[in-house]
Amino acid sequence: MREASVGFQCPECVSEGRRSVRPARTAFGGGTAGRHGYVTKVLIGINLLVMLLSIAADRGGDAAAGGTGFGGLLGGGTPLTEWGAVLGRAMFPDGSIGGVAEGEWYRLVTAMFLHYGVVHLLLNMWALWVLGRSLEAILGPLRFAALYFIAGFGGNVAIYLFTEPNRMSAGASTAVFGLFAAIFVIMRRLGRDTSAIVPILVINLIFTFVVPNISIAGHLGGLVFGALMALVLAYAPRSRRTLVQACGGALILVALLGMALVRTAALL
Repeated sequence: MREASVGFQCPECVSEGRRSVRPARTAFGGGTAGRHGYVTKVLIGINLLVMLLSIAADRGGDAAAGGTGFGGLLGGGTPLTEWGAVLGRAMFPDGSIGGVAEGEWYRLVTAMFLHYGVVHLLLNMWALWVLGRSLEAILGPLRFAALYFIAGFGGNVAIYLFTEPNRMSAGASTAVFGLFAAIFVIMRRLGRDTSAIVPILVINLIFTFVVPNISIAGHLGGLVFGALMALVLAYAPRSRRTLVQACGGALILVALLGMALVRTAALL
């Protein structure tokens, strides 16, 4: 028997009572699992693992640092970044032609897990750790994962659309900028003060335009599509919340694929 507020209860009664209690949900459909930040931790772990693989595959010795950006603090390209970074269409030194337009569509996804050096990685992972846990707690694991993917994929599609086809780009910052936009949208939806978020977002935008070798299209694309996905998640009607959120995310994804197809036709 287990002690209760009044008398005692049998273990079977306690278990049955727990099964009958409906789990608490946030205003956006997230459950208690989001408070643990599992998706955020897994994403950080994947990025760290890919960075280690990139360093291990490097032939030039500048995978971790010693590249051209930030006075040499950023790393250079590696066989892994050449394989997975966003690339429209270009000829490689061996004479082969590659890129998204040549059927390598995976680049629009893999690029959000690749980084040019440890500093590049740490900056993005710090932002993901700070923003990701808060958003995952509010949205829940599945909705947060969808937000992250749409923002990162949208930023990479924007790179494909608006960047020179022979220029490579990679990094989780496309998704991270989407998280910045999402937390602003969600805080506004909850009626909370966003005055602390706006300066950070403005500083990052200035940083995007001022510092060389940063993908402006990727950051702005991630910002826009992260905001769109956040609007879908935040303003879906409660009565049909999951259906509207799923359909809204699917429509954004279809639109992104359509834009990528148009770009592919133009490059070919």
